[in-house]
Amino acid sequence: MSTTKQHRRPRWLGLLAWAPLLGLPFGGIAVAMSSPWWENYEVRETFLCNGTNKVVVERNDAQASLLAGRSRTTVFREDSPLPGLRYGTDRLRLILRGDELTLERLPQRMLCLRTDQV
Repeated sequence: MSTTKQHRRPRWLGLLAWAPLLGLPFGGIAVAMSSPWWENYEVRETFLCNGTNKVVVERNDAQASLLAGRSRTTVFREDSPLPGLRYGTDRLRLILRGDELTLERLPQRMLCLRTDQV
C-alpha cells in the first residue's frame, strides 16, 4: 500500500506572488503606515486582497496613495468614461467601485474587498 502525503502551500507563498503586482518588497506587506499630513487625503479605506493581504487607500479628488506595509505608491486621478473612480500611473491602476478595489498591473489584476464600514 502506497501512501502519499499532500503538501499544502504555505500562505506566505501567496503573498510573495502578489508583491510584484503591487510593486512592493515582500517583507512590508503586513501593516500599513499612513501618508504625511500635508497630502490632505480626505478618505482612508482598508481593503483585503486574496483574503490575506491588507492594503489601505488614502485618496482625495486629485490623487490617491496605496499603502501596504512600509511601501507607498502615489497614483493620480484619471478621467475615464468607464465605471468607478480610477487612479493610475503608467505602471499601476487602482479602480474603486463600491466595496471593490481592483489593482491592475497588466496583464495581472487583483480584486480586493473593503473591510471597514462605510
